[in-house]
Amino acid sequence: MNRISLAQANQIIAAAFAKGAELKLKPLSVAVLDPGGHLIAFARGDGGSTMRPQIACGKAGGALALGVSSRTIGTMAVERPTFVGALGGLSQHGVIPAAGGVIVIDNAGEVLGAVGVTGDTSDNDELCALAGIAAAGLIAAG
Repeated sequence: MNRISLAQANQIIAAAFAKGAELKLKPLSVAVLDPGGHLIAFARGDGGSTMRPQIACGKAGGALALGVSSRTIGTMAVERPTFVGALGGLSQHGVIPAAGGVIVIDNAGEVLGAVGVTGDTSDNDELCALAGIAAAGLIAAG
């Protein structure tokens, strides 16, 4: 396997939405990208605001672009704001420096893609991304 399949992407989305419902979160949006940053699947929950597709893809795409979670990119933004701020225009999906973008790997550590979740607090977005990845039987990187 060298990327997340469509079936796995749909499992991730369904499980992330289920976790959001369990926690009674605001409407979520979930993007699943392949290792090259191409969109595999996306869904926006009822009532999600209009920029949620771009934000979810920016979280996942930024994680892939830098090889770290979007949470880590948020920490980098505090330490090196000019560097992280300049990345948005270079990346296909932009770079969102807030938790909710998680890289997905296989057992050998090969990158299979990434998941981006947005709609609630960044911490809750990340919880839902992790729940989706686990439900699909995949591994979240570090």
